[in-house]
Amino acid sequence: MTTRDLVLIALFTAIIVVLGLIPPVTLAFIPVPITAQSMGVMLAGCIIGAKRGALAYVLLVLLVAIGLPVLSGGRGGLAIIQGPTGGFVLGWIVATFVTGLIAERLVKEGQSEVRQFAGFFIASVIGGIGVLYAIGMPWVTAVTGTPLSAVATGSLAFIPGDIVKAVIATLAARAVLAGYPLLHARA
Repeated sequence: MTTRDLVLIALFTAIIVVLGLIPPVTLAFIPVPITAQSMGVMLAGCIIGAKRGALAYVLLVLLVAIGLPVLSGGRGGLAIIQGPTGGFVLGWIVATFVTGLIAERLVKEGQSEVRQFAGFFIASVIGGIGVLYAIGMPWVTAVTGTPLSAVATGSLAFIPGDIVKAVIATLAARAVLAGYPLLHARA
C-alpha cells in the first residue's frame, strides 16, 4: 500500500460518513432504513477499486464498532452490527469489493463512453444491490425471525431508490474517469 492508497481509503471513508448526514428514510414494513451510505458502496467500488473501496468500508465498520456515530441518523456501536441492519453494514465490505472487481474488469480507458457507463452501471447493480441484498436480507431474517420471503418482498420497495443510486454512482465514476484517469491505477 502506498500513501496515496491510504489517503484514498480515508477520503472515501469520510465521503461515506458524509453520505450518512443525509437523513434516512424508514419504511414501516421493513426494519432497514433507506440511506445514501449504501450508494458509497457503488461509488467506492467504481472510483477507487475493489481493494481500496473495501478497505474504506472496513475502516467505516471499525469506526461503527467502536461506537462513533458515523452511520446515518448519528448511529454507531456494536448494537447496530448485531441488529437487523448489521448484515447490510457488514455486507458493504463484500459488496464494495465485488462492485470494484466488476468495474475493474468491465471499464477500461479508451473504451467508448457508452461501454464505460454500462460497465459502471452493471458493477453498481450487481455488487451494490445484488450482493448487498444477498448478505443483508438473510441477516434480517436471522435477527428478526421474519421469513426470508417476507424480507425479500419488503425489500422490493428499495429497488427503485437503489437503481437511482446506481445511476448517480455511474455518472460520478464516469466523470472521475474522464477528469482524473490516473486515479484508476489499481492498488
